[in-house]
Amino acid sequence: MSQAQAIHSNQKYEKLKNLLKELFQLDQPDLDFGLYRIMHAKSAEITQFLDNDLLPQVKQAFSLYQSADSAELQKELAKAIEQAQALGADPETLPKVKELRNKLANDAVDVGALENEVYDHLFSFFRRYYSDGDFLSKRVYKPEVYAIPYEGEEVKLHWANRDQYYIKTNEYLRDYTFCLRPDDKNPMRVHFMLADATEGEHGNVKAADGKERAFILASENFIAEVNGDLTIRFEYRPATMSDWPADVAEGKHKPPLQKDLAAIAVKRILTVTDGAVLPWLAEMSKNHVNGSGQNAGHSRLDSHLSCYVAKNTFDYFIHKELGAFLRRELDFYIKNEVMHLDDVAEETVPRVEQYLSKIKVIRDIAGKFIDFLSQLEEFQKKLWLKKKFVVETNYCITLDLITEDLYPAIAANEAQHEEWVKLFSINEIRESLVTPQYTNPLTPEFLRANRFLSIDTRHFDSAFSAQLIQEIAKDHKSIPDGVCVNGDNFHALNLLQRRHLRDVTSIYIDPPYNTDATPIAYKNGYRHSSWLSLIENRLDIGMRFLADTGILCVTIDDVELHVLRSLIEASMPEFDMMGVVPIKNNPAGRTGTVGFSICHEYALFYGLTDHSRVGRLEHSEAQKARYKEKDEIGFFEWTNFRKHGGLNTYRTARPRQFYPIYVQGDKVRIPKMLWASATRSWDVLEQPE
Repeated sequence: MSQAQAIHSNQKYEKLKNLLKELFQLDQPDLDFGLYRIMHAKSAEITQFLDNDLLPQVKQAFSLYQSADSAELQKELAKAIEQAQALGADPETLPKVKELRNKLANDAVDVGALENEVYDHLFSFFRRYYSDGDFLSKRVYKPEVYAIPYEGEEVKLHWANRDQYYIKTNEYLRDYTFCLRPDDKNPMRVHFMLADATEGEHGNVKAADGKERAFILASENFIAEVNGDLTIRFEYRPATMSDWPADVAEGKHKPPLQKDLAAIAVKRILTVTDGAVLPWLAEMSKNHVNGSGQNAGHSRLDSHLSCYVAKNTFDYFIHKELGAFLRRELDFYIKNEVMHLDDVAEETVPRVEQYLSKIKVIRDIAGKFIDFLSQLEEFQKKLWLKKKFVVETNYCITLDLITEDLYPAIAANEAQHEEWVKLFSINEIRESLVTPQYTNPLTPEFLRANRFLSIDTRHFDSAFSAQLIQEIAKDHKSIPDGVCVNGDNFHALNLLQRRHLRDVTSIYIDPPYNTDATPIAYKNGYRHSSWLSLIENRLDIGMRFLADTGILCVTIDDVELHVLRSLIEASMPEFDMMGVVPIKNNPAGRTGTVGFSICHEYALFYGLTDHSRVGRLEHSEAQKARYKEKDEIGFFEWTNFRKHGGLNTYRTARPRQFYPIYVQGDKVRIPKMLWASATRSWDVLEQPE
């Protein structure tokens, strides 16, 4: 390989390495929470692989062909010709020269160029699926070429995030840390810290118009060097007109937006004149270089501040089967972007072997990265799917169900008293309405006269609540008779499955309509795709609750009506549409819409088909008769790990249940496999050791 080729190869390698560091988020700030702890624990291992192991592995893969390296053969040929001329012989008549020329014509390969091709292909492949550390479901290979899973369905509904769990974010007001010199003995660690935050949007409580909170640089003492680190302080509150700098405030009629506030913060920080922080400002004002080694066109401070203010504002996704997806996509990429059958047909056998070697190297190296990425994604998935703890349980109980021995303690509870005044205006009850009338403090006699007031056990200590529930349970079999869960709807449904599986007679869903007025916080422009994943993930669990005679009702407006119908009918074919009912909800029509002024929405009704209901009932009864155990999925039995019983014993009936198990001494493992729909069998990806 010439010096110019070596320099070019190193550039390609560094470009690939920088991208992979970005993919693994090794270039991300030193965030000390959640999954980032796991990722940083693995960062040393991955950095070792990228910096020290990757390049030797690629070179080793091509070392078999060093003897046919065109650059080396050219040197050897030139030397042979020079020796022949020195002896006064015609070089072209010598066997050595003829042999070398034949190798150059038929067997020679540019090993340096092959290395560069491997780097380019790896870079191109992973760049398609990752951006700023996030996985994106993009299947575009070149203009007008797409690849989606299709198995001959009459109608195929597909969306970009179909294979992913939609994760609804809350506001994570955590501090943010990054290093200006991560590989140096003095890493120059910078902390963005939250000095103050006002209460705003939380749960389903939306912030009032004009009261949306933003990250704003603290008004005083916002920057300081503390114990060798730099601390920059922010507030999280609604912006006001006073947040505009004095030199630009004139002519402004609205408070600054988050992007304006970030620009204002950058300017204020970089113009600080305190000598103690000037070395920090010099580093932060340098141009940010992205993962591909290109100048981003803004400062390092700009880049990190954008991450800080944006990380709380987007929902995100976890892939259900990332490893299988990327391996499938890699095969497609190699077949369409790397393999060229015309080249194979016209080349010599040695050249074809070299060509196949390049493909093998791409598969092997990419496979290592895919394994690591899928491990991270699987870990996130397990955390997401793991049943969450109930952190607090309270009961609302009417007084008529409570023994009167507890009335004095209830009457003396000031918090419960205040809630009744607020909710039911009990302070307005006079003697003319009921006897005895309202007094403060309350009396047990007043409670006896108003026995349908409901207490909330959150106002009482745990000992009283336990005594109350114990007393009620003696006389009432069906406690509780209603459940209200405050939590993420996906996890709430998961939690309730065991108790309410096929036990609900009606389900009403009022999902976000995803209109321009109230869009979900989708990422990467996947507005409708994100919405579909949100609904599909939750519908899939929710429909398990529906009894055989149950009814599903979903309300929606024009924006997502068509895809919602397609989703329900494609993912739950056993349910029949019972009707679409238009609802006139705003006679005046919604303002701000283009075209017609919409004054309606829709209610979609679904129920089980007769055939599905009968089959489901027969299956359920058969299960109950045979299986004695039950979990959130259904009835089951414990049995030995062996084939037994009926037609399902055979491979033709249950092909997915037939797969290899590798045993070596005391080690037993199942190899990595991919299901091949065409052959209805497993493609085994690993061979026995």
